[in-house]
Amino acid sequence: MTVSRIIAAKGSNIFTTQPHRTLLEVVKVLAEKRIGAVVVTGADGSLKGIVSERDIVRAIARTGSAALEEPVSRHMTVDVITCQETDLISDVMSEMTRGGFRHMPVVCGAGKLTGMVSIRDVVKQRIAETEAESQSLRDYIQMAS
Repeated sequence: MTVSRIIAAKGSNIFTTQPHRTLLEVVKVLAEKRIGAVVVTGADGSLKGIVSERDIVRAIARTGSAALEEPVSRHMTVDVITCQETDLISDVMSEMTRGGFRHMPVVCGAGKLTGMVSIRDVVKQRIAETEAESQSLRDYIQMAS
């Protein structure tokens, strides 16, 4: 099963921000949209970074509430690991586990953003796959009996 299955189910909405925006502006988007991360893009739409709830908590822990008035560029993750719609869900899950992060932008071969997947999306899809496999095995056993 590939990432394209997740994107087909949840849609390709991507919430973005720019590096000069404040963490407070991002907090408001996260709360309003009920999401855990936003992609940081340049004026040309290129991927510059990602800022997550964890990044914001770490910023506040370091500098207090004043961090909320600082630009996203000071606290975003710059080395963003991405995936493509053709990647296997199991590989994405492994990469997220290995890297200790919960959100991964989806890009096409040219590097253009096409979506975002979260660990919740990945686990939900894996559970659906497992349940379908289990049902197929039960059906097979009943037919063989």
